Amino acid sequence: MSLLFIFDMDDVLYDYDWRVRMDGLTELTGIPLGELRELWWHDDGEWAGEAGVFETPDAYLSAFTAAIGVDVDEDEWVRVRGSAMAVRPEAIAAVRRASQLGRITLLTNNNALTAKHIRTLAPELIDVFGEHMLTSSHYGARKPNPLVFERVLAAYDTSPRDAFFADDMHENVAGARSIGITSYHYGSAAGMLDAIETFAAARR
Repeated sequence: MSLLFIFDMDDVLYDYDWRVRMDGLTELTGIPLGELRELWWHDDGEWAGEAGVFETPDAYLSAFTAAIGVDVDEDEWVRVRGSAMAVRPEAIAAVRRASQLGRITLLTNNNALTAKHIRTLAPELIDVFGEHMLTSSHYGARKPNPLVFERVLAAYDTSPRDAFFADDMHENVAGARSIGITSYHYGSAAGMLDAIETFAAARR
């Protein structure tokens, strides 16, 4: 038996201020928040990107710039994305503990462009997760769709009863629980660590 611990990134391992990101994009493009949301943050835009519809970083950036009508430099897009993130050391410490109890992997609702630059955006995770810093776009489905969790389990050859998942969004936790994964709705790093220990102890 090998346990698998699956972790969200934004608002679990990092503080993520979406409005800081949107303010940065407004400064970069001249497009106000409300219009950016209407143009891109919907099922056919960002959510499609997170589900892997735009399979490559170039395809994602091309779709994004076409939708908003403004060319955006890739490095500037990455800079703005990173400006909204601030590391949570205590949460990462809990992940390190999980790595002593089983395998760990990242599952963040993000697109192929984020996947390309995830080591730049989240450098604190590199020595923790290694090659297992993965986005939902990698699996061709996004949380809370149970399909993305099924594909993660298949990739790691793990049964639902041997998997643990932590996320800050109730609907994502519910999606994982719907296929039998033990799940923790993130409240604090200490709470997540306790949930990790409790899960591991129950599986011994």
